[in-house]
Amino acid sequence: MATWMTRLRDRLPAGGGLRDEDWADRHRLLTVLLAVCMVLLTVFGVFRAEHPRDLLLIDGMLLPCLVGAVRLANRRARSIVVALGFAAASGGFVALCHGLTEAHFAFFIAVPALALYRDWAPFGGFLVATVVHHAVFGAALANHTFSHHQAQANPLVWALLHGAAVLAAAGFQLIGWRLTETEEKRAQENLDDSQAQLSVAFDETPVPMAMFGPDGRLLRTNPAYRDWMRLPEQLPDEFGVGDLPLAAIDRDEPDILRMIAESREPLTVTRQYRRTDDGSLMWVQTHASGLYDRDGRLRLIVAHCIDVTATRDHEAELSYQVRHDALTGLLSRKAFEHDLALLLESSAEPVSVIYLDVDRFKSINDGVGHGAGDDVLRALAARLAQVVPDGALLARLGGDEFIAALPGPSGTGLRVGNGILAALAEPLTVGGSGLPVSVSVGVTTAFGGVPAEDVVVAADTAMYAAKRAGGNRLQVFTEQLRVPVQEKLAAEARVRRALAGDPRVTLPLWFQPVVTTGTGRIAGAEALVRMRTPEGEILTPYHFVGAAEETGLIVPLGEHVLRSAVDHLRHWSDRLGYVSVNVSPRQLAEPDFVPMVAGVLAGAPGLDPSRIVLEITETALLASTVDVSERLASLKRLGVRIALDDFGTGYSSLTWLKSLPADIVKLDRSFVAGLAEDQRKASIISAVLWLARSLGMSTIAEGVEELSDWEALKAAGCPAVQGYLFSKPLPGPEFDRMLRESHESATTDGVHLNETTGTVLAG
Repeated sequence: MATWMTRLRDRLPAGGGLRDEDWADRHRLLTVLLAVCMVLLTVFGVFRAEHPRDLLLIDGMLLPCLVGAVRLANRRARSIVVALGFAAASGGFVALCHGLTEAHFAFFIAVPALALYRDWAPFGGFLVATVVHHAVFGAALANHTFSHHQAQANPLVWALLHGAAVLAAAGFQLIGWRLTETEEKRAQENLDDSQAQLSVAFDETPVPMAMFGPDGRLLRTNPAYRDWMRLPEQLPDEFGVGDLPLAAIDRDEPDILRMIAESREPLTVTRQYRRTDDGSLMWVQTHASGLYDRDGRLRLIVAHCIDVTATRDHEAELSYQVRHDALTGLLSRKAFEHDLALLLESSAEPVSVIYLDVDRFKSINDGVGHGAGDDVLRALAARLAQVVPDGALLARLGGDEFIAALPGPSGTGLRVGNGILAALAEPLTVGGSGLPVSVSVGVTTAFGGVPAEDVVVAADTAMYAAKRAGGNRLQVFTEQLRVPVQEKLAAEARVRRALAGDPRVTLPLWFQPVVTTGTGRIAGAEALVRMRTPEGEILTPYHFVGAAEETGLIVPLGEHVLRSAVDHLRHWSDRLGYVSVNVSPRQLAEPDFVPMVAGVLAGAPGLDPSRIVLEITETALLASTVDVSERLASLKRLGVRIALDDFGTGYSSLTWLKSLPADIVKLDRSFVAGLAEDQRKASIISAVLWLARSLGMSTIAEGVEELSDWEALKAAGCPAVQGYLFSKPLPGPEFDRMLRESHESATTDGVHLNETTGTVLAG
């Protein structure tokens, strides 16, 4: 029995559950409806009541109910009197209608109305009052309770019938009431789960989070936020944004709460603040979102706060490193070019650019070491920073090159440039001692609208002009200075274009014969490269070799010359003894030079490597950064021969002659020209010839143009000669004809004229 009752109780609605404000709204509605019913019944009773006391009786029951509904303190008592009032109003309406069956509908209307209380007391009170009304008044005043004869004859039966109908209607209200409570309980459980999840996500996250009201009042914070802001666990009720220990650095920035209210979109703002408790600076990234009600009013703002001070400091450090040279702390090349472009655009005055390069800095590095060289650059940067006016751009472009830019009237750059030269008249303090340093300075002045790159190139051009003039001086840029640069660029472009095409056509070899003084035959030839332009013009090495050497294009160019020379030598077979090829300083310094020569020889099987002669000038030996003796020894192991070219023009020719594994010595034309008339030259040549023979070397005299000089060389015993007396350099086909003629006339004596070339050949 107890179990059955428990199940029944569990299936019935619990009653209550309304919040005070919700219950007050429903009670107010039902009280107003009861008052309206009283007014309507009074008006209706004026016309329908049989006796005034009937109307007074009805109003006498309703009025206390209305007063109790308003004045009673307990909300259950107030709801009960409202329920009794609806019962009285329904009964009075039935009485005024003389028991009309349709009038009983008022009871059915009152049942769902009173269910709004969701309380058993008023709902049950109304049901009891309804049954009592039908039973008591049905028995006592049957004609005022039921309008038909059967009901009047059996009032208790019909009272039970009416009561059962009302109870049935009330039962369905109970079912709806119970279902509503079940749904609300489920919704509350879901809400509780959501709130629990929100609490975990909000309170346990390590990210500082806070909720603010539209007025800036702090509604809720998580522990991470309180720890970050150093706030207590409990805050005053009116604690707001203005009470936080933060002060914005830029007070003109708009308030974040106002921005949220105006934009109605989530926003992310990063600002710098100063903590008012310890004065430290911090960068805060705030992610804020607004929560709005159905009417679009802002209810609260949820803010995620991230301290990005370390990130911003790291970004600032990276930005500084990108914009500044690591060695000197001056601007980097990229930053200078960027700032110079802005300066040229914004400055109303001319902009002077000063480009400087340390003279003979390689000697400083070689002499005191690269570490001390870095100290020199740092000391130089510090000296420049003292001389260059405040606000000027000052940068290290790389290596030992520096540049400055500053606005000002014409002549500003010249004045500052001369100031730099004067400041460097005093030695730089490096490692505790003074080190004299000089610079070459180039100055140019530009106006707005000129590309920054062009201005830098102009200053660079002026600086190189100062360096070519000896250094330790200043050169102002003029358009005339641009001509050598343009010529160099044009030469470089010509070399690149020629190498990109078919080098056999664009870079043909010409040959100048080397004649033996004993037999008169052509013993060998020097291969000399030429360039054929797209227009068919033939250019001498003067027009392109210098540019090739500076840009490194001499390396592929030299490889082409060597390969082409080997191909020609194989073509001429036994008609030509050897071909000599010039080797530049840049080629000799290349680590792949010896393997390249070995590869060329490997591609010519059957060719005696000694028929290849590599000519190396004393200039190449002096400029080389490698161990020349070891490099030449490696070449000798391949079987090729080495010739020391332009012998006698340097300062240590005899030293090279003694220390290098050379096979041939080529006397410079300065010793050969006028030999027949200069006894001193004859003595020198005789001594060199004797020295070369004693060292097992052969000798070739270059630049022979006079017959008398040739006779003198032959008398001195020089084994071979080369020069315009015999032939100028010739293209391959013409040199091929010369070879045939020389071979055919080898047995004749004396000297004869080569009709093909117009040159003298020994026979």
